[in-house]
Amino acid sequence: MSQEQLLREGSAALGLALTDVQCERLLAYGALILKWNKVYNLTALRDPATVLTHHLLDSLSVIAPLRRECPDAANLLDVGAGAGLPGAVIAILRDDIQVTCLDAVAKKAAFVQQVASELRLKNLRGLHARVEVLQGSYGLISSRAFASLADFVSGSQHLLAPQGKWMAMKGRAPDDEIAQLPASCEVFHVEQLTVPGLDAERCIVWMRKPGV
Repeated sequence: MSQEQLLREGSAALGLALTDVQCERLLAYGALILKWNKVYNLTALRDPATVLTHHLLDSLSVIAPLRRECPDAANLLDVGAGAGLPGAVIAILRDDIQVTCLDAVAKKAAFVQQVASELRLKNLRGLHARVEVLQGSYGLISSRAFASLADFVSGSQHLLAPQGKWMAMKGRAPDDEIAQLPASCEVFHVEQLTVPGLDAERCIVWMRKPGV
């Protein structure tokens, strides 16, 4: 089965019907990860099949939940984005969301900028900075295996809009991390995910400021 067939079948299992342009961009993005990986060491994964399942489909698994929690246009900050996961995938699927992929490693932010340029994604940018010193306001702040929930929240809470939400992608439900969260944050949903072709637990921890 071709990469395109695998991507379309996996996306369909996640409840997503990809347009031809979205499919082309996702496959091109996966190819760029593999191409730049040889020089920039963006990810430990080295072959197209695992990039498809562990990166593309894993990131696509948040799109349906995101439609529910954020049906309208928004600004999203993806913290510790690395090669742009899930931020670049969100940008490909949601052109109404302005995505900033933040990373403390300059070459990774540069890679995201290259992705935005090559795939003509006007709603995606890579930014080299530390989250603690960044300024701005974002309706959504995401992370994928970036840090503990407490570190993620404490480092980014000054950037979250008053009605905003945190979206933390995790493996199994991180009960210990949730117990360590500061009082400035509340968990309102732990959402289990099933990623096609990936035999591992996945979830989203949805959080917001108390009283929202």
